[in-house]
Amino acid sequence: MINRIRDIRKQKGMTLADLAEACDPPTTPQTVGRLETGMRNLSLKWMERIAAALDVEADMLVRSERAGHPQIVAKLAKDGPEALSRTRDAILSTDLGGDGALMVLDVDYPHGEYRPGDQLWLRQLDPDDAGRAINRDVLVPKKGGRFAFGRLIDRRGELLGILPPGQGEKQDVIKDAPWIAVAEMLVRTL
Repeated sequence: MINRIRDIRKQKGMTLADLAEACDPPTTPQTVGRLETGMRNLSLKWMERIAAALDVEADMLVRSERAGHPQIVAKLAKDGPEALSRTRDAILSTDLGGDGALMVLDVDYPHGEYRPGDQLWLRQLDPDDAGRAINRDVLVPKKGGRFAFGRLIDRRGELLGILPPGQGEKQDVIKDAPWIAVAEMLVRTL
């Protein structure tokens, strides 16, 4: 079975030693290298340890030999596009690590800088963590099954101040929001 440990480790800027140390309990760089190359069996227990150390889901570490996976083939640098010495697997938006549920907001009508067809990937936060989302775009539930969306510009106790995208819109004040979802990534087709 082909695994993606090396690709993910390198994308996260980790060495074999870094990953070995991040495992719980720590292991040796040689063991991680053997797991990466398939010289050692990647058991479910090892998958869980390595995945936790890389901050990804365990199923991210394996892929079918038949299934294609998006590849990073070049990078856009200061002087223009540059070929990579070797292609590598892209980490998909569904593979983003972190705490809190991921959710997606589809844009059907232009709002500020957002265009129809855009998707915003958001991560759910507890309202107590709202300070981490100040000056970021958020989705917040309102009473009656509705939502507020915009820039989180203020937090005072149980009150959240949301400024909708676009010009001339009034601030929306939400009280006792059960959660906040902060925008982490914009997906836009060309």
